[in-house]
Amino acid sequence: MKKTGLYILFSTVMFSLMEIVLKSTGTAFNPIQINWIRFSIGGIVLLPFAIQSLRIQGIMLRWSDFKLFALTGFMCLVVSMTLFQLAIVYDQASTVAVVFSSNPVFALIFSYIILHERLGRANLIAVILSIIGLLVIVNPTHLNNPLGLMLAITSALTFGLYSIISRYGSIKRGFNGIAMTCFTFIVGSIELYVIIMITKIHVVANWMNQISWLRQFSNIPLLTNVNGHFFWTLFFIGVCVTGGGFAFYFLAMERSNVSTASLVFFIKPGLAPILAALLIGDKIAMTTIVGIVIIIAGSIVTFMGNKRRETGGPMKEKLN
Repeated sequence: MKKTGLYILFSTVMFSLMEIVLKSTGTAFNPIQINWIRFSIGGIVLLPFAIQSLRIQGIMLRWSDFKLFALTGFMCLVVSMTLFQLAIVYDQASTVAVVFSSNPVFALIFSYIILHERLGRANLIAVILSIIGLLVIVNPTHLNNPLGLMLAITSALTFGLYSIISRYGSIKRGFNGIAMTCFTFIVGSIELYVIIMITKIHVVANWMNQISWLRQFSNIPLLTNVNGHFFWTLFFIGVCVTGGGFAFYFLAMERSNVSTASLVFFIKPGLAPILAALLIGDKIAMTTIVGIVIIIAGSIVTFMGNKRRETGGPMKEKLN
């Protein structure tokens, strides 16, 4: 149990620092470039664990599996994480961290729509609380940075959709979380590499330069600023956060259960803004604090509901 606690602690700290470290790079890296770098490294870090899990399960990869990984890689890396990276550019790291932590709420909604899974009472309460918390943080009547918030919310929404597609694929083929995540990262990184190469084509680059909002995606750099000056930053983002964070998260899940491991994402909305305020001077508005408390309350409801359902406790029927 001590090891499980350490795994959860490590993952929580790594994921809570993610937006802060990415924000600290400033304009040194293009949003798609940094995604390609960190997920390529993360996929390589997870690869030994994924291969071992496939051997234990006796699963052989088929060509059809790579169609699934291409879809999850596209949804996760190309769509959601690009929006996430852009949100960090345009908004505070603390706000993006909290809003993105609401992605399980969208996953619940998509599981109801796509997988036709029934929303239990606990999950329904969590959805309502999380939406209220988001509205308090966003504060639609006084939007100071609508673009950053919209990017963060869309990133959380599409990540929730990716989670359900990944879950469907895992159930269909029997992949565990670490294998699914590893090959999603690797194939998604290949897709990002292809996109980066396309933006370097002279005709495409010139066309994108003529459109203001596409200009930053023209001729995307590949290894610019990948040097000794940024070595430890890239090492931390790629190895510790993207690779190590996910690896220890899944190790905690294997040693305990989904509910216990999910504490990582329940603690992050409270921890990330505090770390952002301490490390990079992000200011936390009172409405953000109230919203964080509401989202954490929704997360606790989800955690308690899932815990009782897994243990078959006396409150199972009431919560579901």
